[in-house]
Amino acid sequence: MSEEVPLPASLLDFLPCRTPDSWVREALEQERVLLIDHAQCEKKAASTAMNLMFRYVDHADLLTKMSQLAREELLHFEQVVTLMRQRGVRYEHIGASRYAEGLRQHMRRDEPGRLIDLLIIGAYIEARSCERFAALIPWLDDELARFYRTLVKSEGRHFEDYLTLAEQYAAAPVDDRIAFFAERERELIESEDREFRFHSGVPVHA
Repeated sequence: MSEEVPLPASLLDFLPCRTPDSWVREALEQERVLLIDHAQCEKKAASTAMNLMFRYVDHADLLTKMSQLAREELLHFEQVVTLMRQRGVRYEHIGASRYAEGLRQHMRRDEPGRLIDLLIIGAYIEARSCERFAALIPWLDDELARFYRTLVKSEGRHFEDYLTLAEQYAAAPVDDRIAFFAERERELIESEDREFRFHSGVPVHA
């Protein structure tokens, strides 16, 4: 077993709950799906950052942070795909979990509310990813544990970047919106899911 990775108090305070132990056990039994969906998550994270850059071209700090984030996420994607190839796992399309869409369906339509909500959702996705990497590390083989250990630091930084940008571009404090999405996030993580994914909820077998 690998050593546990301590997470920043700010990240743990931000998340409304911890990952259920049943999800960790399921992840260890479904390494193939875990790796495939992890690769897809990295690719989607890069795409989200690029979409923000194209939509909000007059937000200089956002452009800088999202450009850096997109490059990092694409590098992580390449690393996951390489690791999969070494383990004989073929990269293929699998359906997305309900997690991201479950958060995004609550976004406001008008600006700047839409941007603020997108950034807060981005912070939750990155924070949850970081927390799940840390939850898995003690139970993984040495190679995968080392890789996920490097990702904990970057995902934690991405969470902070998203949250800082949300606070920067908001016309008023964002505490209420953070609290709102915290409850939506909790519902998604603690409710039952029949399909295992990197951001799925409590696993339930038919």
